[in-house]
Amino acid sequence: MASQLPMFSWVETRRARLGFGVQTFAWGDDPAPGASVIRAGQLAEELGFDDFFVGDHPGYQSEPWLHLTAVAMTTERIGLGSVVNCVYHRHPVMLARLAADLDHVSGGRVVLGLGIGWNGAEFAQLGIAFPPVPARQEALEEAIQIVRGVWGPQPFTFHGKHWQTERGQVAPPPRQRPSIPLLIAGAGEKTTLRQVARYADVCNFGSGRNVGRVRDSAGIQHKLAVLRRHCEEIGRPYDAILRSHFTTWLILAETDAAARAKLDRYYPSGLTDEQRLTRIVGTPDRIVPYFQTLADAGIQYFVVQIMDARDEETFRLLAREVRPQIKRPQPS
Repeated sequence: MASQLPMFSWVETRRARLGFGVQTFAWGDDPAPGASVIRAGQLAEELGFDDFFVGDHPGYQSEPWLHLTAVAMTTERIGLGSVVNCVYHRHPVMLARLAADLDHVSGGRVVLGLGIGWNGAEFAQLGIAFPPVPARQEALEEAIQIVRGVWGPQPFTFHGKHWQTERGQVAPPPRQRPSIPLLIAGAGEKTTLRQVARYADVCNFGSGRNVGRVRDSAGIQHKLAVLRRHCEEIGRPYDAILRSHFTTWLILAETDAAARAKLDRYYPSGLTDEQRLTRIVGTPDRIVPYFQTLADAGIQYFVVQIMDARDEETFRLLAREVRPQIKRPQPS
């Protein structure tokens, strides 16, 4: 049977234009990390970004749900979520509860980002086994079934290979109707993009190793073509999925020298080969073509990582000097 998921207003509003969300953390030497993350969320709303995200790395970074709740209480409009929540960090029923509660606290502003996890060292910090990729993909699919199941009108029982719940139910369910939109991260063609087609409202991949290593226009177009085929196989409209891209750390400054000085501060020992391919550093005029190329390749929404929540200059330059210059491609 074809999978017919409803269109969500969250997706519709971001499809109507090129949307921008920002993701951030508290940097390690920040003496007031909580205040910095909360202030970054407030600033993101002031600057007109669509969404504010906190990454999910409780082993070594800000705990996202705690800080997102504080941001929700001090903002009015901006969407909130984590890009992305590792399904192993919390039982799916707890994840469903946290997302539903934040949806009520925020007045219906949550998007739930999900992924399989990638950082083996963090799994060890949290005392969690680090299964191989296929097992983690299975666990993600089971977690989605539980999350959506316990948001339903009746108690939900599920006994899977990785997760179980007995008569689980989250009440009240999320404020958004019919449900909180779901983003799935990654670009694997056989499994992940098939899961996106079946379950998600937003795809999300990018140049980093943990988001697919999709690093040029041809790669983006290829992945989107694969996603389209998976949608066609199950009878779901391809355009029902918002096409999203993750930028692994943007650093902006007014001059090239200032941007380089920032980079040197964060990487005093220099960049690895992987980091050279994924860090986007420079002045606004130099960075505009990067985002325009993504838009021309079919991307509709950008999640931009700004790793240091105190880097207000990058937030402001992205909002005021980069975003207004990115144009939607004209229909062919």
